[in-house]
Amino acid sequence: MPDRKELESRLSLKFKDRSLLKQALIHTSYLNENPGIDTGSNERLEFLGDAALGIVVAHQLYLEYPDVDEGKLTELRAHLVRRDTLARAAARLELGEYLQLGRGEDAAGGRKRPTNLARAYEALVGAIFLDGGLPRARAFIKRTLADEFQKLRQSGMPHDPKSRLQEVIQSKWQTTPSYKVLKTEGPDHARRFTVQVIVSGKPLGTGEGRSKQMAEKAAAQQALNDIERQEIA
Repeated sequence: MPDRKELESRLSLKFKDRSLLKQALIHTSYLNENPGIDTGSNERLEFLGDAALGIVVAHQLYLEYPDVDEGKLTELRAHLVRRDTLARAAARLELGEYLQLGRGEDAAGGRKRPTNLARAYEALVGAIFLDGGLPRARAFIKRTLADEFQKLRQSGMPHDPKSRLQEVIQSKWQTTPSYKVLKTEGPDHARRFTVQVIVSGKPLGTGEGRSKQMAEKAAAQQALNDIERQEIA
């Protein structure tokens, strides 16, 4: 396996605490086969990195698209932090070569598995955040997602989640999703809607928003995320 110092060079980073970089690369399957290791898996760092990634991407979109409303900004953020986007960024950095995997996961192609790559990227962001604070994490995210931001600028707004979900549902099951309002809360000037998306009588996702349309989009995005996870399980 390539040395982590080599990875630091590839990332143009120098960690003060290299144990954070080590942990960012440890998959749970490795710990399952090596129970004596005193370092945890990358899941906690992934949690932290996900939060840091969200705020950095949201801030950048806020600055770049001053005339775009909250709902569309939410869609753009979801597009940039979704699994496939992060997996591409991780692949460009060749993070898969540095992952510590269990033998079974490795033999099953775990180094190229999009889920593992995306999670490793998020864990790495979390490690950078802990080691050097948000400014260093921001610089890393903006540098490594620069290609994705550029694609977004060139191609314009991606299809919203409802449109994408309808395409997926029609392709898989030759039917269309419907949306049901489960709950409406708050006064007229500050309503909150909870909506469920349903396909063939079965709920696929639930979302909340300040309008029915925003809640429907959130429900559609959750359904898309769940379908994606099932496909890679």
